[in-house]
Amino acid sequence: MTISTVSTELAFQKCISPDCAATYSLDEVLTGCPKCGELLDVTYQWDQVTLPQSLRDFEKRWSHRNRPLDFSGVWRFRELLPFARDEQIITIGEGQTMLKSSQPVARYVGLNEDGLFLQYEGLNPSGSFKDNGMTAASTHATMVGAKVAACASTGNTSASLAVYASVAQKFKVVVFVGSGKIAFGKLSQALDYGAKTVQIQGDFDDALARVREVCQTEGIYLCNSVNPFRLEGQKSIMYRVLEGLDWQVPDWIVVPGGNLGNSSAFGKAFMELKELGLIERIPRLAIINAQGADTLYQLYEKEGLRWNEGRYDRDRSTDFFTKMDQEDRRASTLASAIEINRPVNFSKSLRALDVCDGLVREVSDQEILDAKAQVGAGGFGCEPASAASVAGAKLLKEEGVIAAGDRVVCILTGHQLKDPNATVAYHSATDEHLDEKLKNHGVNKTPFSNGPIVVENDLDKIINVIRSF
Repeated sequence: MTISTVSTELAFQKCISPDCAATYSLDEVLTGCPKCGELLDVTYQWDQVTLPQSLRDFEKRWSHRNRPLDFSGVWRFRELLPFARDEQIITIGEGQTMLKSSQPVARYVGLNEDGLFLQYEGLNPSGSFKDNGMTAASTHATMVGAKVAACASTGNTSASLAVYASVAQKFKVVVFVGSGKIAFGKLSQALDYGAKTVQIQGDFDDALARVREVCQTEGIYLCNSVNPFRLEGQKSIMYRVLEGLDWQVPDWIVVPGGNLGNSSAFGKAFMELKELGLIERIPRLAIINAQGADTLYQLYEKEGLRWNEGRYDRDRSTDFFTKMDQEDRRASTLASAIEINRPVNFSKSLRALDVCDGLVREVSDQEILDAKAQVGAGGFGCEPASAASVAGAKLLKEEGVIAAGDRVVCILTGHQLKDPNATVAYHSATDEHLDEKLKNHGVNKTPFSNGPIVVENDLDKIINVIRSF
């Protein structure tokens, strides 16, 4: 494989290590730098791109929603991810999501009532944020002529990849899942959309390790977020957040941390927008781990690991993962979408935290499910992992890091029906009876439960119950 140091292409792939910075053509299918092993960016010669004078110029496409690319909440910003020609793009109308102010959740977090916004990525076609990235990865897969695509998944990635494959009819899909580590609401989508599912004995980290080996051996196109094109699509979440705020930059972006693809994409989005002069300042970024899957929190907040202009202490992170393996530590959280101990975008997340003056926190499953109940009571519901962002915002407000008057955007990554079991278990619980799964994850109370009321089949008694509300 030829390694170049300078690219004359408008778009190309580039190693994020400043001491390597090797570049590769778009037609190479890579998930890491062949020279040094670091992650890759999709990079652009911006002086060859016709860019808008301001982000507000993208509003012109609102009047052309009959055109598939302008309807897409990803591709209507295509000048900011210009790696594909219009006719190559695979879209299913992703990105029709909303940014919604939530007064009830703002009160719960401790902010001024007009200060908290929820970005509902669960409104995507497959029900999660993954569609933003999968439209880009599917597009690149077709550009390189892939016949089979694969992913490891806790559920959302498999659902998204499967729906794109079923619509595009360009490639087949194989999904790797761990044993007992996928919510049925998510697995049902992959099954229904025709993906072939391989369930291995192990967790997500095991499944990802195996799928990467299989893809390398069999020449299969890998669609996990280690794929740099996935993250290009996920940048668009931030474009829509700015759009929802009338192109004003918020004070904080708060996002759940699993494989760290979103946070990495957000950092790249703001880095590029600032470089291009399309925003004047960059918001702060808070990445929220579940306590049972807190690798980034441990390395960033406890060990003090930093990006250091791309020269972060790789030995320290390697030692951390080696010890994790020796002790057989496994991720464990009810927030299944972020139940990941080995985040593949770890290095890119360090860069994002540097770009956005960021920080990392961890929250318990109790805090996550309580926040989830508050999100649902105040509007659209979300899957447990999504609520980590709200729980994290509440924690940061209590710590005095976020001020009551700050404008805070919490990213809700997945739809409520992605994991209905957790929702029903929380709301059906009583002080006398808690689901074993809840108790096993440290959830010992359900202060915001809204369970069904059992009443006899008698009109008068039913009316008495109704009048008691």
